[in-house]
Amino acid sequence: MAHRSTQRHADQTFALLTDPYRRISRLFEQAGADAIETRLALKETACLRGREAAQVFYDETRISRAGAMPAPVRRTLLGEGGVQGLDGEAHRARKRVFIALMSPERIARLGDLFEAEWRRAAVEWAGQEEIVLYDALQPVLTRAVCRWAGVPLNPDDEAKRVSHLRALFDAAGSRGPRHLWSRYARRRVDAWLASIIEGIRAGRLAPDPDTAAYAWAWASADDGEPLAARTAAVELANVLRPTVATSVYIVFVAHAMQAHPAAARLATADAGRRRAFVQEVRRLYPFFPAVIGRVRAPFRWRNLDFPVGRQVILDLYGSNHDPAVWTDPDEFRPERFIDGSGDAFGLIPQGGGNALTGHRCPGESIVVELMERALGMLAGLNYRLPAQDLEIDFRRLPALPRSGFRMMTRRTSPRKGGA
Repeated sequence: MAHRSTQRHADQTFALLTDPYRRISRLFEQAGADAIETRLALKETACLRGREAAQVFYDETRISRAGAMPAPVRRTLLGEGGVQGLDGEAHRARKRVFIALMSPERIARLGDLFEAEWRRAAVEWAGQEEIVLYDALQPVLTRAVCRWAGVPLNPDDEAKRVSHLRALFDAAGSRGPRHLWSRYARRRVDAWLASIIEGIRAGRLAPDPDTAAYAWAWASADDGEPLAARTAAVELANVLRPTVATSVYIVFVAHAMQAHPAAARLATADAGRRRAFVQEVRRLYPFFPAVIGRVRAPFRWRNLDFPVGRQVILDLYGSNHDPAVWTDPDEFRPERFIDGSGDAFGLIPQGGGNALTGHRCPGESIVVELMERALGMLAGLNYRLPAQDLEIDFRRLPALPRSGFRMMTRRTSPRKGGA
């Protein structure tokens, strides 16, 4: 794309609420540029798209993340005091705790737990007239990740915990009562996990030392003392919530398998093609629309001045559909990833840069693992789809098929070797 001069646009707050994934991309196309100026919530805002834009955005000498995320997002999706709102050494110290939990062996263990829970759930699914896959996945993922993370899950409380964890990502971007529900759920999740942190510190609970619950119970703050229990709870929720939110991506795996059966058959037969299929789902389908930062030090880029304090948005969905980076960006082509998974600033559905030191999501490898496992489980599950609306609702946050992907199963478990 030619980098023409940027132009200023009217306040986009309402437009983004009605089309959170595609509105900014349309402004880029209108301007013929990958950097534009606009206003959001009456604040001067620079919006960026593409590989080079991601390199700029994740340059900590230029862009700060501390305090940039809007309060409604902190109070629902992310939680107050979590790693996403930190910069510098404080951020890196928290990130090291997450990274230590993400060894290949531990991620495979979570995959095994997910498959086991899926098989148990499939027995229940077969006894129902139909299921909505999005809804059915969340108890499965909650049970698996709680066991993996060392978080006790009382069967009597399971439905409540699933509902609260879901509300953190499913209702956070809503307005009115659903947003208030998400804020209430955040308080309940933080209180639940803080009680677990306190129970571990008091010796009432004894999770394995290699679990997330143990790690966050004994993680240190800047002064060397243990993190405040509420802060540790927020970080423990940052393990549970994104894992349960993988239900969105797994629905998209099912959607892509239905829309592209030949590619799905190839993917289930070959590990390399399976990874490529999953990565193309992550690139093509909408997940998180954008990330926000603030200018730390003044600079100029793409004919646009970035003064200190200016709000900056990196369009994640638009970057993954940038025609300057991706040939035929709106086509589903898993072969793009046969030779690899993309560079650190090209494929950025969960952020860009180095996951070890930067703001790229440390749980990205968990998401890929669970999506690959789900592809195999879906391939081995005998089901049919009733008449329904599978069009993606881009007005919803997170976006999903309008029907939630309804399924009628005819077997009680996946075929042998389906996973």
